[in-house]
Amino acid sequence: MRVALHEDRDAFAALFAHFGPRVKSLMLKAGADQALADDLVQDVMMTVWRKAHLYAPERGAAGTWIYTIARNARIDFLRRGSSQPYEDLEAVEVPCERADSEEEVFANQRVSVVAEAVAELPDEQRAIIEYAFMHDLSQSQIAAKLALPLGTVKSRLRLAYAKLKGRLEEVQ
Repeated sequence: MRVALHEDRDAFAALFAHFGPRVKSLMLKAGADQALADDLVQDVMMTVWRKAHLYAPERGAAGTWIYTIARNARIDFLRRGSSQPYEDLEAVEVPCERADSEEEVFANQRVSVVAEAVAELPDEQRAIIEYAFMHDLSQSQIAAKLALPLGTVKSRLRLAYAKLKGRLEEVQ
């Protein structure tokens, strides 16, 4: 509370000394390497400093709040990295194996079925699917682009997934 109310640097140093190693251990156990764990600890503790005024003791212990921030920081890091796994595609070597004609025919059929399934979606769901997968936009970016609430984008995306799943199960 001293950090939140008075921006007390000594109290923050004590928080950092206590929770820093614990958050780092949590990150290492979750699969982060040393450097990433250190970076995430810094991000988490900076968030604690900046948002200390939002901590409400009646909603839970400070440790719970800090670990929630840590978990969210790790999830945010994974989300940022998951949509574009390769930055330099020229450095990626892909073995050149010529697909036989039967595999090529099946691949073309899958593409056609997926295109038809997407085309059958209602316009608002199809637009969100196209922004998400063809333009690689996050849900927040789609919401901003379409001037929709984030919850609306999420629900339309979920509905589209359900419709596509039912239609595309035989394609696998």
